[in-house]
Amino acid sequence: MENLIYFGAVFILVSLVYLLFLNRKRLNGKKGIGEAAYVIAKFKLDKKKINLKSIVTTIGFINALIIAFVCAVISAVPLQIIWQLLIGFVLIFGLIYSLYEIYGRILVKKGWQIDEKKNEKTKKKIKK
Repeated sequence: MENLIYFGAVFILVSLVYLLFLNRKRLNGKKGIGEAAYVIAKFKLDKKKINLKSIVTTIGFINALIIAFVCAVISAVPLQIIWQLLIGFVLIFGLIYSLYEIYGRILVKKGWQIDEKKNEKTKKKIKK
């Protein structure tokens, strides 16, 4: 029960910090964030179709979930600090890869992917 409360507190704290300070600062520059650029490039999403603010907000929640989960697991494991760091390191990379993969596939199902047929027609017109 203590770990669940700890998870909730860390999740809320990280979400608030991420959404209130970091995203506002990054969106004001209109460059977006690195995580969004990664998802857009990996899943070949159309920048004209996507809603950058929505993606940044969702990625903020994903990052908060990752951080909170790793903190809760690490605090629950009664091992030496070096083993806790190693477990945390593996968990962070595994969660980042898996959750961004799931989110990217959701965005593709929404239809935000670049339409390959239109790109092929455009390339053929340019070649002529």
